[in-house]
Amino acid sequence: MPGIMKAFIVFSVFYVAAFAVEDFCFQDAVTACNPTAAKYVEKLNCTAKYGAIDGLETGIQKFTNHHIIRSFEYLLLSTNFATYERNRKGFEKLFRDLSDNKWHEGIELIKYITSRGGEHNFNVISSEVKGEEIEPVSFDLRELTAIAKALDTEKKFANEAHALHREATRNNRQFHDPEISDYIEHEFAHKEKDLIRKLAGYSSDLTKLLSGPDHSLALFMFDEYLQKQ
Repeated sequence: MPGIMKAFIVFSVFYVAAFAVEDFCFQDAVTACNPTAAKYVEKLNCTAKYGAIDGLETGIQKFTNHHIIRSFEYLLLSTNFATYERNRKGFEKLFRDLSDNKWHEGIELIKYITSRGGEHNFNVISSEVKGEEIEPVSFDLRELTAIAKALDTEKKFANEAHALHREATRNNRQFHDPEISDYIEHEFAHKEKDLIRKLAGYSSDLTKLLSGPDHSLALFMFDEYLQKQ
């Protein structure tokens, strides 16, 4: 009987020790409830962080900030076609919708970061975007070149989503996170595929229309078509 009791005590000690190694929140709470040790606890480790969010957070922050920046770029493209000189309501609607979409996705990404226990940093931007800030891109574009710019932009977003997905699916403790890879795949990768296909179709159709005998009428009709989308 004493041997069984000793074995039980030893097992209990090892179980509690192993339990305490991973459960930082539990240990902090126990310490905080101890009157003699509570003053040493500055902050409980009771956050929503788990998995590889620490290793992937910076990449998601960059992805988020790029959405916000591109949202304003699309808005500038939209206003470019809203002037009395051009008056292309269809193209204005196309780029305003793209702007609204990127803004909405940026907000959802911020919500996602905080839901995983992180904090958003608006100062994290890729070197590529910083380079564009140094040499601003002109948004006084014609119809075809504006769609071409949007197509290139969405391909960059798709590649960035793929890179995040690749990092999250790496067989590495620091980066492997199935929940993040699933989120990126369903909320961005699949949607980008459809958007890129649509913009590529617009670019191809408009190129053919502008090469016709009456490109002014063709451009007017294409703008009318965009208004209905």
